[in-house]
Amino acid sequence: MANVLKHLPELEGMELGYIQGILKDMNDEQASLFSQVYRARRKDSQMVLILTLIGFFGFAGLHRFILGQIGLGILYLLTVGLCFIGTIVDLVNYKSLAYEYNLKVAHETLSLMSMSTDLKKGYSDESN
Repeated sequence: MANVLKHLPELEGMELGYIQGILKDMNDEQASLFSQVYRARRKDSQMVLILTLIGFFGFAGLHRFILGQIGLGILYLLTVGLCFIGTIVDLVNYKSLAYEYNLKVAHETLSLMSMSTDLKKGYSDESN
């Protein structure tokens, strides 16, 4: 059982609990690989907050582009953050926006790891 705080000490709140549940069945090597990939791809909630604030003062939708929501980013850009209402809502909900994105990244990272493991098993089976 891998210690989540050893591998990802920057996590907090619901994200910490969720990732701890993912890492509980992994050994240290797997947890280290997961944490490296996850850390590189996750978005910090403070960065989402800063980008949302920048959007409030002129470039609306930057945070949506960073979170992979290209359509909403374009919509916010063209409508000035849906007349500032959408940007204000996102200022209030910036932590949940980052959390939802990070959950998606965690699932993608797990599937990448399982595909990698399956490929290694298939390659070692063929060589025997």
